[in-house]
Amino acid sequence: MIPSLKSFESTIFLLAILLWILSEYVGAAIIPKLHRHGIKIKKKDRGSRLLLSLGMYVSVIVALYLSYNNIGLLPTWIFYPGIFLIILGIFIRQWSIRELGVFFSVYVGTQKGQKVVKKGPYKLVRHPSYTGLLLTLIGIGLGLQSLAAVIIIILVFSLTFGYRIHVEEKLLISELNGEYIQYMTKTKRLIPYIL
Repeated sequence: MIPSLKSFESTIFLLAILLWILSEYVGAAIIPKLHRHGIKIKKKDRGSRLLLSLGMYVSVIVALYLSYNNIGLLPTWIFYPGIFLIILGIFIRQWSIRELGVFFSVYVGTQKGQKVVKKGPYKLVRHPSYTGLLLTLIGIGLGLQSLAAVIIIILVFSLTFGYRIHVEEKLLISELNGEYIQYMTKTKRLIPYIL
């Protein structure tokens, strides 16, 4: 148990983490693959999937360590906003995946007939599934009640997802031509109207 969390809060935190993991395996990996019905993806991932996975897991482990050792503790009331952000992040990510439909993949790649999706959360940002992950990860840091954990999570996210977005956008510009470039001029990457 994490020292700063009571038994009830530890249970809520564990359930939120399990919901996140389940949503990633089922909602981001299994269901999209089934929806593609064997459609081939031309992968140009350049190691970004592995980097993202390592970055997320390492940052969560470091966040747990920092919280367990009471490093950079935040007030206890921050726990529930953290849980809210975890759930909100899961919702935004799964909504984004659903809107992309057959075009979603855990790898950077394109497929025959791919087009730019501009509905749902894609009206506001180009990478809302990453926005959802960012909210979930920040929520984990807040749920652990550690400012140091939140800072580490944001730094690791910035590095790993910054690389992923660079690889992904380079590919989409080359494969979807002017349509993606035009879309880029009307939307931000992660945070509506800001970033």
